[in-house]
Amino acid sequence: MADDRHGIDDIDGETLDAVAEAIRTAETGVALTGAGVSTASGIPSFRGDDGIWERHDPADFHRRRLDADPAGFWADRLSLREAIYGDVDPEPNAAHAALARLESSGHLDAVLTQNIDGLHDDAGTDRVIELHGTHRRVVCDDCGHRRDAEAVFEQVAADGDPPPRCDCGGVYRPDVVLFGEPMPDVAMNEAQRLARDSDVFLAVGSSLSVQPASLLPKIAAEGDSTLVVVNYEETPRDASAAHVHRADVTQVLPAIVERL
Repeated sequence: MADDRHGIDDIDGETLDAVAEAIRTAETGVALTGAGVSTASGIPSFRGDDGIWERHDPADFHRRRLDADPAGFWADRLSLREAIYGDVDPEPNAAHAALARLESSGHLDAVLTQNIDGLHDDAGTDRVIELHGTHRRVVCDDCGHRRDAEAVFEQVAADGDPPPRCDCGGVYRPDVVLFGEPMPDVAMNEAQRLARDSDVFLAVGSSLSVQPASLLPKIAAEGDSTLVVVNYEETPRDASAAHVHRADVTQVLPAIVERL
């Protein structure tokens, strides 16, 4: 199969101008980001060739596993965290920075993200809706108390005796959506409202294959929003997009910002 990936020099400048104009004239601008925005910061993707799920069994991180074997769940979760981050301290890249600039300049109302790494916050984006939660916190499964995750992971690694427990006696869990769990209602309801209200919707670095987040661009397009897809691979939403860029998000987004 031919590789149709492009560099920024291969993209028609008039097309980028058209995207910039759509963003400039939009009353409501929204972006949805996926793993492709984080890979440039050194974070591996979960799906695809050599993705995390090629090396780890997703069933180990199912809700049922946490309930039945919390100690085993946490031991595997520690291994997963090391596989994702290792010794890397990821920092925001040019795509994160471009989205933050779009927000600060009044052209973007919110970033909806499937990523759990917190890099949009680090880049300075104020309104980030984390559809899948965040790896930076843990939450007690009983009382709902939340705390910083780093100290908990350090405890698990040092003690070798998971699972970590809250003062109430409940088991802490990563503050992310586990396999077998629904998406959080508050986050999804707000994301759907923003998609419906958007005049321009940027779907960036996502395969748009995981529901229900993948439905957000569809909702936007059906509401006559200008849908822009930036992703190396084809997505199920390309046909309904006004503009599709099969190129590096860290090049396309800054190029659009320059035109604004």
